[in-house]
Amino acid sequence: MEDYIEKEVAIAEIETLLENGYDVEVDSPDGYVSVNFFVNKGMFEEYILRDDLTGNELVRCNAGHLFQSTVGWVSASQLVNTNNISIHILMDDGSYKPCSVVKTGDTISIVDINVDHPNHRYYTNGVSSHNTGVGKSLFMTHFAAANLLAGKNVLYITMEMAEERIAQRIDANLLNIPIAELEGFPKKIYEDKINRLRLKTGGKLIVKEYPTAAAGSGHFRHLLNELHLKKNFRPDIIYIDYLNICSSARLKFGANVNSYSYIKAIAEELRGLAVEKNLPIVSATQINRTGSTNTDPGLEDTSESFGLPATVDFMCALISTEEMENLGQIMIKQLKNRYNDITAYKRFVVGIDRAKMRLFNTEQSAQDDIMQDKPVMDNTTYGERSKEEDQMKWMTKTAGTRDFSGLFSN
Repeated sequence: MEDYIEKEVAIAEIETLLENGYDVEVDSPDGYVSVNFFVNKGMFEEYILRDDLTGNELVRCNAGHLFQSTVGWVSASQLVNTNNISIHILMDDGSYKPCSVVKTGDTISIVDINVDHPNHRYYTNGVSSHNTGVGKSLFMTHFAAANLLAGKNVLYITMEMAEERIAQRIDANLLNIPIAELEGFPKKIYEDKINRLRLKTGGKLIVKEYPTAAAGSGHFRHLLNELHLKKNFRPDIIYIDYLNICSSARLKFGANVNSYSYIKAIAEELRGLAVEKNLPIVSATQINRTGSTNTDPGLEDTSESFGLPATVDFMCALISTEEMENLGQIMIKQLKNRYNDITAYKRFVVGIDRAKMRLFNTEQSAQDDIMQDKPVMDNTTYGERSKEEDQMKWMTKTAGTRDFSGLFSN
């Protein structure tokens, strides 16, 4: 039996513990959860979460740090200048305290962790915080915005973040405005941007929020029928944020159903819905603890169930390292593709602007730095004729026929 030590440590110390081979768990609203990996994000402007009742400082963080509130997940920047209205934040005693955030103007080093739980949350100094992420939601909101600009109707189903926050991210992308500046943007300029945007797209967006693990393919099918009847809305594509926290219409998760079967059932039901409605469904999942420290993950690194990659038609991995984070880049690796050659564009790099929830093309030099998938011998002269050999005169001789029948005689 392994021994566990319960100890209060600074988040920066978790990196050393993981490097020394310790299994680290942190307290969260979901009980103690395992830490996948530690992230040193670099230097950012400092924001401080304060208890409005006592004035005590609770958490020092950057603008994008997420806190769990009565209105969903809110970032530190969204809690600045809330017009004297306190937002109630979840604490480790189960209560919600009125809190606000001040921007100090200083710059501090920001670190974070990623935890192995579908809810992605843990307590930071007694405050429920959202762990760091590579960019699953950013990836989907960016492409939802791109679909709208292409004149497509988009249905975005969220089971993790409040629907207002998803709409806000898509707005930041379409309007080219940092998400932290949306609420305080001048009304006249905002309206002008909206009017120009209307001229560029004929697509419609509907964002629908469901409680975590409370909806599955049956609920989504009913939603599609209801939107068609009441709003004459037919989506061209559906985004679900995200698959692992959907429910299954066939299986009830419990003691007799393991995660492999349950997640596989959800994936099969969503794929069936996509075939039935003849439209693509895009969703996301996490990688497991082993894959979280791997800069070259594969299908086997999928979290909870290998039945998920076995079911989907296309799957790619988002890969971020500290170096790429500093360059404002993210790598995309194809893991599965039923519609095209997976070796074509196996890996590629795109730029990422987290403030505006955008992806963008990088210079060709960024792609050249990626190690291509080709045999190592292609980079060597092994097996090639030397110049001396090319100059030699080769003589041809005819080999005779040998009889090996005697080898098989009794």
